[in-house]
Amino acid sequence: MKPLKRREFLIGSAAAGAGLLAAGQLNAAPFKTKLYKAMCIGEPKEDTLKALKDAGFDGAEPRVGNVTPDQAAAIRERAEKIGIRFQSLMGGGSPNGLRVAAAYGAAAVLHVPGGVRNVPLPEPWEFDIEFDETNGHLTRVVPGDNAKYQEYIDAHNRSMDSARENVKRLIPIAEETKVVIALENVWNNFCVKPSIFKWLVASFQSPWVKAYFDVGNHVKYLTPPEVWIREFGPLLGQVHIKDFKLNPDNHGGRFVHPRDGSVNWPAVRQAFEDVNYNGWLTIEDGGLPLAEFNRRLDLIIAGQ
Repeated sequence: MKPLKRREFLIGSAAAGAGLLAAGQLNAAPFKTKLYKAMCIGEPKEDTLKALKDAGFDGAEPRVGNVTPDQAAAIRERAEKIGIRFQSLMGGGSPNGLRVAAAYGAAAVLHVPGGVRNVPLPEPWEFDIEFDETNGHLTRVVPGDNAKYQEYIDAHNRSMDSARENVKRLIPIAEETKVVIALENVWNNFCVKPSIFKWLVASFQSPWVKAYFDVGNHVKYLTPPEVWIREFGPLLGQVHIKDFKLNPDNHGGRFVHPRDGSVNWPAVRQAFEDVNYNGWLTIEDGGLPLAEFNRRLDLIIAGQ
């Protein structure tokens, strides 16, 4: 697979989006899907929740921490009086995490399914993955000779097996608590292309396992986020909002605030519409006033 040039990455729908913006048409886009605004937080303190509500947010995603289900239920009651919902729980991929999430009233827990470290890796722009669809094992990661990356392939396959076993053990508890296990794509060199990540999520054949897609996390691998969203389709359960600015040569880059990077947000919004995603957009970022994050979410939701 040829590495995408920066122009190829951005131009596909950017031109159409820019034309619509110039014509003032995106504000009137007849989106049928409903998206809700949330923010990642640490401890769900009352003043934090009030600040979110005052800034225009609908929900919050706390970390699982050391909260018990009884404590979570009490916090939920206070949050509901403020007008904030806990839609998901970060780090809740355990039996206790699922029960705490249920007590919070959360629909999902964020669970990191696997990871690979300390082995030789292709550069992000070099990946061209093929895998065995019977077990999810990688058979190659770059064109041609893969001997240099055999350690990575073996470690990834072990991580895939372990991830599947761990999630399978959690599914009965997810069904009991009515809380989805949402598997997130993170910076741990695991399932770096949408086809293999979709395979992992779909392999459980369970309505209690879905994808938690972080829009900014895998931009460096040069598959645009809107492609990931369409690949997941109905398997998309939750969304983290981040942005990533590619370097001019398309090799690496850095995280930036939403709408300051290489993500084509009008294309992302259209992809949500195309897969009929009605759900939460949760900002995982800091460093700006809450009101400014809320404003940027409003623009994304409007298709701008």
